[in-house]
Amino acid sequence: MSLLQTENLNKHFGGLHVTADVNFTLTPGEVHCLIGPNGAGKSTFFRLLLGEHKPSSGRILFDGEDITHLKPFQRIRKGMSVKFQVPGIFKALTAAHNLEIALQDHTAPGALQEEIDRLLAFLRLEDSRGMEAGNLSHGQKQWLEIGMAIALKPRLLLLDEPTAGMSPDETFATGEIVRALQADGVTVLAVEHDMAFVRQVADQVTVLHFGRIFAQGSIDAIVADERVAAIYLGEVHA
Repeated sequence: MSLLQTENLNKHFGGLHVTADVNFTLTPGEVHCLIGPNGAGKSTFFRLLLGEHKPSSGRILFDGEDITHLKPFQRIRKGMSVKFQVPGIFKALTAAHNLEIALQDHTAPGALQEEIDRLLAFLRLEDSRGMEAGNLSHGQKQWLEIGMAIALKPRLLLLDEPTAGMSPDETFATGEIVRALQADGVTVLAVEHDMAFVRQVADQVTVLHFGRIFAQGSIDAIVADERVAAIYLGEVHA
């Protein structure tokens, strides 16, 4: 059974058809990357999954349950979590305190400190635990928000351009974090532009173009597809 599925999903903004008959399936345990040129409808599709936009027609199923009309917080309670492109951390608080806030309603009080320590190590933030989050590097801020998202113990983690603005080393480290999450049983759907990251983590890749699924398959199949190269990858084959 699929963990996430959309059926003929459509979204109109006035006369603009932004999401067009999208039939998408995400299987449990996979890392799936969503790519496409600017204006392809990736952000709208993401917001439909989160419940921030209501579809014009079609359905969204999560673990077989119709969640099309559930509010975002209800979807979170079902087992979804999200990390947005711009980190939503508490900049005046320490890295450890940020994680404590995220964990406090999802962890037994006696295990809270142990879980904070575990997450700091997992996120490569052990040496920055007492640093104000606003003073962390860009990559560290992104990792901290990933930690806050997985503190909810989601079955599905949605990542919106998680490597935007990162150095190549930070991007690779982020990929290692995603792969470790997958090994722990978390399913991941990421909107991403960095093809090195996509190659590193993706089991499957979906290309959106003008709101429609244009191509789908392994990263090797996508990169080798001349139609995709024409609309998105240019002449450079990663």
